[in-house]
Amino acid sequence: MKAIRASFLDFVDDPFFAEERAAVRYVADGALVVDGDRIADFGAWPDIAARHRALQLAHFPDRLVLPGFVDTHVHYPQTEMIAAYGERLLEWLERYTFPTELRFRDRVHADRIADRFCDLLLASGTTTAQVFTTTFPQSVDALFEATSRRGMCVVAGLTGIDRPGSAPPEYLDTADGFYRDSKALIARWHGRERCRYAVTPRFALGSTREQLARCGQLLAEHPDVWVNTHMSENEAEIAQVAALFPEARDYLNVYERAGIVGPKFTAGHAVHLDDDAWRRMAAAGASVSFCPASNLFLGSGLFALEKAKRAAAPVPVGLGSDVGAGNSFCLLRVLDDAYKVAALRGQKLSAMKALFLATLGGARALHLDREIGSFEPGKFADFVVLDPRATPVMAQRADSPPPAGDAAQGSGHAHVDHAAFGLVALGDDRAVTATYVAGRQVYPRPTA
Repeated sequence: MKAIRASFLDFVDDPFFAEERAAVRYVADGALVVDGDRIADFGAWPDIAARHRALQLAHFPDRLVLPGFVDTHVHYPQTEMIAAYGERLLEWLERYTFPTELRFRDRVHADRIADRFCDLLLASGTTTAQVFTTTFPQSVDALFEATSRRGMCVVAGLTGIDRPGSAPPEYLDTADGFYRDSKALIARWHGRERCRYAVTPRFALGSTREQLARCGQLLAEHPDVWVNTHMSENEAEIAQVAALFPEARDYLNVYERAGIVGPKFTAGHAVHLDDDAWRRMAAAGASVSFCPASNLFLGSGLFALEKAKRAAAPVPVGLGSDVGAGNSFCLLRVLDDAYKVAALRGQKLSAMKALFLATLGGARALHLDREIGSFEPGKFADFVVLDPRATPVMAQRADSPPPAGDAAQGSGHAHVDHAAFGLVALGDDRAVTATYVAGRQVYPRPTA
């Protein structure tokens, strides 16, 4: 067996509800024992050394190891168009997104971008992702093949959009075609290795009632699959959905009427929800992906994290990069935006709450927390090794005492609070020393 020795940080509870000191597990000199693709043991280094002999040891002094990041909302076909300039959501889709995604009719192109996308995720410390594809089935095959080669966990499915006028005609599918192709893809990929299938209507604006009904049919026939979509991202989009579905009380109700809102349903964005919609999401056990980088980049609005995290009716929340509207694959940079969104709403997002969203919180939102998200033995050995001194400014901060008057964030470990907030506020992919998936180092790739 092999082991990693370093400082470790993970979560045993949700710090939004539990006392942070009790929710955070920090081991200053710890070790993670890996047997095959799973965690075999975890604890303080002296205890691990006493329990295990002849370990193959990799030592990362002055590094902080976290569970692999979980990106709950990202578009792999938009890898090439990251940081496209100057538009709001609907204009951005028309001008940049659909022309880019049309290229995925070509399987060779889809394979090339899927490989690049996976490598960019791993270089950013992301080991699990819920991913949008395109209306072309070969784009789904390309993604699942790329993630399977790397041992990654991925939730994805054929992206449905069949409403005339919502996309170029050559991009549209049909309700029946979407159902038929999705059935074949579920049979081919769902539950194979670490692949999980998601029924994926792109957004209500792009789907006819017939296609949404087919989504409900797929979920009824395959109740163990996921559902992934967008909801209430942009005010112009919301107004158009209301006009197209006058029988629905709100955007969420469009999906409720299709029978697809439940525990494995993830709504990307959910920026503009009223209190009633939040209560219904909580009652259904549905999840939300908080995508602060793209919400700011496209000017969509400020997500109400405090409403999702109300104790009376909590909604599971994960973090989404939403590349290509999001302008970074690295969830550390996304967390920097999350902190600022919370501040603009009069809230404080501590480093521990932020890192929970990127790890165990994302795993819980995707109902994958029995497999990933913390260092419990039996879970997959997915983790990221971070350098709190990765850049000159990060090193300067790490070498300085906390500013006078800096309030303790509450984990009970002033040093790690300071270091963790430095990663949240200043970190990016340069802070990633190594990424491990299923016990194997996949970034940087070991030399022969």
